[in-house]
Amino acid sequence: MFDKMKQLFEMQKSMQELKRRLEETNFDILSNNGIVKINMNAAQKINSVNINGNLAELDKSILEKSICDAYDRALKHAQEIAASKLKDMSGLNLPKP
Repeated sequence: MFDKMKQLFEMQKSMQELKRRLEETNFDILSNNGIVKINMNAAQKINSVNINGNLAELDKSILEKSICDAYDRALKHAQEIAASKLKDMSGLNLPKP
């Protein structure tokens, strides 16, 4: 029983370390057309959103699509980073999101 509790404690400690690493891993993602740049961490927290260009000159629908594209790409990248870090820590081979 003590061994099981020790294993659970070690797993909890490892997961806290993983969470910390994900929160410290930041990256930038651009939309396909380069209008929107999102800075996100691997824990999927958006740090900033930047719009390149003059807002008055941008078409609303293009801007909306650019935001969605950049966000989708950032989420996918964050998930890939998280899966890679989890694999490195645990040796588990998880499928890509």
